[in-house]
Amino acid sequence: MSMLGPLIFAAYILIPMYFATLEDKEEKLMVVIDDSGLFTGRGPEGPVFTISGTETLKFQVVEGVPIETFKESFEESGYYGLLFIPSNILSSNSSLIYSTNQVSLEISEYLKRSMESEIEDLKLASHEIENIEKILLEVETSINVRNIKWTKDGKTQETNTGVVMAIGYLGGMLIFFFIFFFGSQVMRGVIEEKVSRIIEVIVSSVKPFQLMMGKILGVGLVGLTQFLIWMILSAVLVTGLKAAFFPELNQSPTEQVVASDLFMQGGTAQEPAMQTPENISIEDMDMAQEIFASLKSIPAGMILISFLFFFIFGYLLYAAMFAVIGSAVDNETDTQQLIFPVILPLILGLYVMISAISNPDNSLAFWFSIIPFTSPVVMMVRIPFGVPWWQLALSASLLVLTFLAMTWVAAKVYRTGILMYGKKNSYKEIWKWLRYSS
Repeated sequence: MSMLGPLIFAAYILIPMYFATLEDKEEKLMVVIDDSGLFTGRGPEGPVFTISGTETLKFQVVEGVPIETFKESFEESGYYGLLFIPSNILSSNSSLIYSTNQVSLEISEYLKRSMESEIEDLKLASHEIENIEKILLEVETSINVRNIKWTKDGKTQETNTGVVMAIGYLGGMLIFFFIFFFGSQVMRGVIEEKVSRIIEVIVSSVKPFQLMMGKILGVGLVGLTQFLIWMILSAVLVTGLKAAFFPELNQSPTEQVVASDLFMQGGTAQEPAMQTPENISIEDMDMAQEIFASLKSIPAGMILISFLFFFIFGYLLYAAMFAVIGSAVDNETDTQQLIFPVILPLILGLYVMISAISNPDNSLAFWFSIIPFTSPVVMMVRIPFGVPWWQLALSASLLVLTFLAMTWVAAKVYRTGILMYGKKNSYKEIWKWLRYSS
């Protein structure tokens, strides 16, 4: 798993995206009843729908047939659906699709956009503007806005808000996953040793605090090693893909824009058009180039160091609490009544993290990135956007201090809890152990 982790994680993201892009090849025939008359014309073989179909969606217009005629035998007719356009569509702005099955969102949105465009054209045509269709085609424009950031030394770096958001989201999710997964391992390990009574033999040789910290640090180092392996393999994969498919990313942003323009013009005699790999469109190339280029502007070293810090101390903080829960119960089933208050801050941090992606500088994101129980998750979302050094220092300091305080509390409770058997304990009982141990 340590070696295959990046590949499995990439497959987990890319495979659903691949299946989402697969087209439905089954041809669908939709019958159309247009009471408005706005979307039907006369063809050589009868009435036709003015909205063009697609490779898989065809239309058949019927006239003078009520909707109720199709109702009982619709499933046997072979039609995919029935589109009814009322006579008052211009005032109601509503049409109806009848079907025995749920119509797909793709077809519903296609019909919605097509009818909106058709009605807009009809309304524009009513103003009797000459060559309206040609004018609309000429003014239709699509602009790709690329963000260029100036560094302190005067160099230019391309940035992409979507990429920054994705890195922040990925960092926060990984910390949440690692803290919860490896913290649970500490809890299960304590329960296993307690149930097997081997804990009684171990504490005769080492102090309870040493035993607890040994288990926390041991599992933590396993997680850290696995993460470093994943980082190295991911870097190799990204570098390989970049070198194989996008070697032109070594160009400056200005050179890339010029090269893209040459591609669109077919090249010149002096400079040939830019070539793209087979089956990759220029739009996909531009998007990939923008993503890879924007990665250069992200402070990778800062993000990596911050990730390691917040992962290590966030894990140590929660692992101490998980160890306390493990010492207070005799089996994993009994942890359900104690574990929710522990993981609640993590869950809250996850929700705030999603909000912080859109607005990383609002007050909610700020306070949750400072509070030690949520800062490992939320702060990682804010760091790629840029965080003032004093906020980062305050968050890190509070996290370390809270970890030290929680370790002191956990050690006192742990040394009593690991020798308690046959009783379902509550937080009230744990509080008694803390006072007894002092």
